[in-house]
Amino acid sequence: MNNLKLIIKYFKYRITANSKHDIHSPFVFQLLTKVINNKSVLSVFKEVENLRSLLLKDKTEIRIEDFGAGSLKNKTKIKTVAKIARNAAKQPKYAQLLYRLVKHFQPVNLLELGTSLGISTAYMSKASSTNKITTIEGSENIANIAIDNFNRLNISNIQVITGNFDVQLPVLLEHTSTFDFVFFDGNHRKQPTLSYFEACLQHKHNDSIFVFDDIHWSLEMEEVWELIKQSPEVTVTIDLFFIGLVFFRKESTKEHFTIRF
Repeated sequence: MNNLKLIIKYFKYRITANSKHDIHSPFVFQLLTKVINNKSVLSVFKEVENLRSLLLKDKTEIRIEDFGAGSLKNKTKIKTVAKIARNAAKQPKYAQLLYRLVKHFQPVNLLELGTSLGISTAYMSKASSTNKITTIEGSENIANIAIDNFNRLNISNIQVITGNFDVQLPVLLEHTSTFDFVFFDGNHRKQPTLSYFEACLQHKHNDSIFVFDDIHWSLEMEEVWELIKQSPEVTVTIDLFFIGLVFFRKESTKEHFTIRF
């Protein structure tokens, strides 16, 4: 999907999405008022954003291995750190939402598919001193920069695995019982994303949270988002346009929400 189509879709979303006044689910209403619409600015945000500012100025060129659908803006194999920070790292609004979700639900065992430079990972890490995050990054050179960034931020609760998700994820899942929180942020193609979702489904529990990045990034991602919503295991989904939230709470009625964010 090209940028113009994405912009048009976003404006349609802004016009048609619901606000808190349209939400009748107590669970979703509380999540919306306490987490999604919480605009508090915390000191920890400044710490991570200062690092982002440095990365946006970093003209170091690195060679990357991209196993996914790549970038809408830059498909070359040689990229500067600044371009990766600008195009691949989650924007503050969404990275800070990840922080608030982790802070609110306090998941202990987290998985991230797609580390990039580690900005989102750092936000999730800073939200809890007791959580453990395993993050998988396809490109070794990018993973090495992420590790350096974690060291800069004095983060020690992150394990970085490097390699193709198709190879590394099954190995990881063999040694994992359940995940409390999974952030899918890599390989923006239909079949791989669906495969990762189905694999992780075997390791979720009633209170697990799955977060999908860029659910409207392409027609393929929109198709896989619809399939995820239809899964019998899924009870509640929240479409925030650039991010989709998935819940498995058996005590909730199956409902799908599109909320303005």
